This record gives sequence, C-alpha cells and structure tokens, in this order.
Amino acid sequence: VIKCKAAVAWEAGKPLSIEEVEVAPPKAHEVRIKIVATAVCHTDAYTLSGADPEGCFPVILGHEGAGIVESVGEGVTKVKKGDTVIPLYIPQCGECKFCKNPKTNLCQKIRITQGKGVMPDGTSRFTCKGKQIYHFMGTSTFSEYTVVADISVAKINAAAPLDKVCLLGCGISTGYGAAVNTAKVEPGSTCAVFGLGGVGLAVIMGCKIAGASRIIGIDINKDKYAKAKEFGATECISPQDSKKPIQEVLVEMTDGGVDYSFECIGNVGVMRAALEACHKGWGVSVIVGVAAAGQEISTRPFQLVTGRTWKGTAFGGWKSVDNVPKLVTEYMSKKIKVDEFVTHTLPFDKINEAFELMHSGK
Repeated sequence: VIKCKAAVAWEAGKPLSIEEVEVAPPKAHEVRIKIVATAVCHTDAYTLSGADPEGCFPVILGHEGAGIVESVGEGVTKVKKGDTVIPLYIPQCGECKFCKNPKTNLCQKIRITQGKGVMPDGTSRFTCKGKQIYHFMGTSTFSEYTVVADISVAKINAAAPLDKVCLLGCGISTGYGAAVNTAKVEPGSTCAVFGLGGVGLAVIMGCKIAGASRIIGIDINKDKYAKAKEFGATECISPQDSKKPIQEVLVEMTDGGVDYSFECIGNVGVMRAALEACHKGWGVSVIVGVAAAGQEISTRPFQLVTGRTWKGTAFGGWKSVDNVPKLVTEYMSKKIKVDEFVTHTLPFDKINEAFELMHSGK
C-alpha cells in the first residue's frame, strides 16, 4: 500500500481537501500509476458541484493526467513498470461490440462499474481516514498515485513533457477530434465554434488543420478572442452585440449559414442556436459540451427535414488506446498545439485556485 497526497472531494459543493490517502496495490488487469501532472476540466467541476447524477462522494476527481507506471497487477501485458502513460476515461478493450465497430469509440466493457466510482471488481483502491474513497471516470488523477484498469491506459513516448500532454487525456483530444473525426471538416468550409475555452480552441485548431477557410469564434467573453485567433479563428463575435439571435447573425454573415458548427459549452439553448446557424441542405452541428442532468434539446423538426444534421461526440471519436499515443506523436512533431493551451502551472496544493481560475475564464 502506498501512502500519498490526494485532493479529496468529501462532499458536493465544498472545496477539495488535500489529504494523505492509502492507495492499494493493483489487482489482476489493473495498473498503478505515479501521476506526474494533471489538468482541471469543467467535468470535474460539474461533478463537484453536485449536479452530476452519477456523482458519488467522497471521491478523488481528475481525468486529465499523465504519469509513470509504478506497478502492474497479474495478467497485465500492454504496459510495464517505468512506462510513460496517459490514463483514459474512455477505455478501449478491443473485445466489446463497440470496440469492434469502427463507427464508435465508446467502449462499454467497464462502463457500469466506472459510473459507480469503483474498479471493475466493484471495490475501491483508495482509503482515507478509514473511509473508502470512490474513483472518478476510471482515472482519479487528483492523486499522486492512482489505480486504473489495464484497458484504461495508453503507453506514450517517454520523451513527452507530462505537464503538457496530460491535456491530451480529455480537452484537446475532444475538440480536435470533434472537427476531424466527427464533423470531418472539409477544406474550404466555413465553421462556427460556440465557446472559446480549451475545448473550443482545440476545435478551432482541428478546423484549421482540416483546411477550413473561415472559422468564426463565438463567446460572450471578449478576453478570449485574441487566443482564439492565435489558434486559427478568422473572426470572433459576441451574441450580446446584436439584438438578433446569434443564429440569424451567422446565417446573414455566411450567406445562408455555416457548413459546420460546434457547441463547446454544454448549454442546451446554445446547442439549438448552433444547429440553426448551419446551412440548409448540408450543415452539420456537433454537440461537444456536456449539458446538466435532465436537460433536453429542442428545435423545429423542419430544421432537420431541410437537410441539417445534429451529431454528438465523446473524446473526439478517438479510439483511445490506439490514438492517444499518435496524438502525442503529432504534438511532438508540431502538427498539433498543446503548450499554447496551458495558461497557469500551479503546485498540487493550490488545486482549488486552479478551479477558481477556470470558473473566472482565465
């Protein structure tokens, strides 16, 4: 058993608490990882807020991490002690009907136990002050050591800087893949990206790499426009600058609507606007943002009858074990940006400050 520091969420709506936790050794088909770096994501904040119906407490959050394999359980063959890895919140078992289908990346092998905050055998590897602590998204990267299923880990280039590539565990991969895998953006197309946080910037990057000729960034926070343009946005607009609904503004700006739109916020009203900003006959809108529990999307069916397509994406459509190492290679060869997404680097005990910076849009 390893004793180490972890940021524990004891209950919903309260700041994380840095505690000493015990991390049990990996059982069969499990891997124990020394986490070197982790990022914070809105999904962590969503669960911490108490709005997530799958949220269990007390829990160790975090799902964008990178580290070194400390030990492996019986039967583990894909990784060994000392390997550099990224934990995966969407695993890839290679055996379930989802993994065998090229149309999806949504491996279901451990979905049920992962959603309940436990390892595939139904138990936890974390304890603190004599209490069992739940796992989160199969990763729990807000701990100096974590245990994951062996299908939830990608071995990556050992030379990669872990304080950067941890971001490929969720946000950057999700946005980039939404553009290149889910929407399949084509050269010369016009795109609109709603929400210019980390995921939105990654969508912009994907649209640019795919050859889009016009990329319109949409956000009410104008402080984000300069960064969006660095990533490839050709122009940025705020919905608050017009009396008309933003979809009407975009339809006018683009002679009928955009070819591709992306919602990167998790707001069902914006999801509707993003669909309705698409061009009649061929426009495709991709939902990337995660809306709060119980919310529903709506539009007039005529929007779809007249040739628009509404899609969604999880982790950018990447089959995780196969593609995360390739994304790291693309970063190392400068095909995709990663360093530019990092705004602040903080010591682990300042993790609550990291959440404050995220909520303030900084």
